[in-house]
Amino acid sequence: MLRNLLLYAYFIVSSTLFSQGIEKKHKGEFSGQWRTYYMNTLNKGELKDFSALATGGKIAYTYKFHKKFELGSSLYNTTNLGWQDLTLPDRTTGKGSRYEEGLFDRLYPEKDVVFLLGELYATYTLPKHQFKIGRMKINTPLINPEDGRMIPTLVQGFWYTHKLYDLNRVQFGVLHQIAPRSTGEFFGIGESIGTYPVGRNELGQASLYSGNTRSDYIWILNTNFKLGPEVRVDLWNYYVNNVFNSLYFKPSWQLSPNVSLKGEWLHQNRVGHGGNAIDTLRYFTDATSDLFGFRMEYRWKASMVNLSYNRILPQGRFISPREWGREDLFSFQKRERSEGTSDNHAVVLNYHTIFEMPKKVASLKSLVSVGRHWKPSVLDAKANKYAMPDYTHLNVDLFFDFKKLPNLKPELLFTKKWAHGNFPDQPNFYFNKTDLFHMDIILNYNF
Repeated sequence: MLRNLLLYAYFIVSSTLFSQGIEKKHKGEFSGQWRTYYMNTLNKGELKDFSALATGGKIAYTYKFHKKFELGSSLYNTTNLGWQDLTLPDRTTGKGSRYEEGLFDRLYPEKDVVFLLGELYATYTLPKHQFKIGRMKINTPLINPEDGRMIPTLVQGFWYTHKLYDLNRVQFGVLHQIAPRSTGEFFGIGESIGTYPVGRNELGQASLYSGNTRSDYIWILNTNFKLGPEVRVDLWNYYVNNVFNSLYFKPSWQLSPNVSLKGEWLHQNRVGHGGNAIDTLRYFTDATSDLFGFRMEYRWKASMVNLSYNRILPQGRFISPREWGREDLFSFQKRERSEGTSDNHAVVLNYHTIFEMPKKVASLKSLVSVGRHWKPSVLDAKANKYAMPDYTHLNVDLFFDFKKLPNLKPELLFTKKWAHGNFPDQPNFYFNKTDLFHMDIILNYNF
């Protein structure tokens, strides 16, 4: 029913756009990005190392019918240049790569070329309102492009934005399909859950929710507003039909021009059957979960440093489909997640700055992130879905901006993770997770 209504709306909006196009001035424009991406992971000891090289990107076309109407589309591509055969697993664990396969279609790793019509939308814009329908990108704390591979996460549905005075806003959306990052197709909401690794159920066995999660749509509501000159609140609510509801509350307080304090609270509760009436096939198993976070931030000139703490309470695991984007929480660091755990602590220090190279040939933006993450025992499947040990995480992320080549945007990412604590000497507890070094070399050319 919902899908039919959306298709009908597509038809009405498209008909209106074309009728307006006959009478009003119109304009078309091409844009895009060419991306070449090298990725390499060095695992511990004799465990297999992985590397991959991809090229591709996207071509976008927008067509404006008058100031209020616009049609847009983007075709995404990734091509495997054959650096390594990723279909061959590690001999010891029987597992393949974790990161490198995500440069391609991770559901069909044998495919060398992937195309996806990831965006195909219509927008209607007024001074304080915008209506958007079709395939699109959205950027929210729990559903977002997570653009750290070749093809980002994309969604299909309806999105409305209302801009209020003083930069305040209200957003509302309903989604009925998602194309998870590193795949070549759109899935229904329930179908999309489980296209990434499923981890363990509460009994320590492989979870069975992939292909068994029943959900037709997601409702999303967001409001961002001021409570005073120095206090701002960002509020999000995600209602996932028959699975769960997530309420995310993020206040911030500007103590001075340089110093700010921020907090976050994420409360989740199971909706309906949590995805399936049969408990062994259920995705969202706990009744509730809660996550709290605090951040202190100091800014000066072209630099910023912040210290963050996150705590997931013991009563339930923080669960959010990894297929839908990264978790934009205070303790997030590239190449790892807190999702899937309860009774979790994390402390992360971030330092950002911009350097000007000699003769101002280029500028370098650097992001250094150091985190310490305390997890439940890897043997506690109920509290630790992916059997992740305690670890220390170091990221160095470098972005280059060349003055004479403004369209070229190279990026280098270096990641090192160390495991801590006592756990069985079993490679599955650290292979592709900790005790590894990871590197990305990314060349983006925007046009």
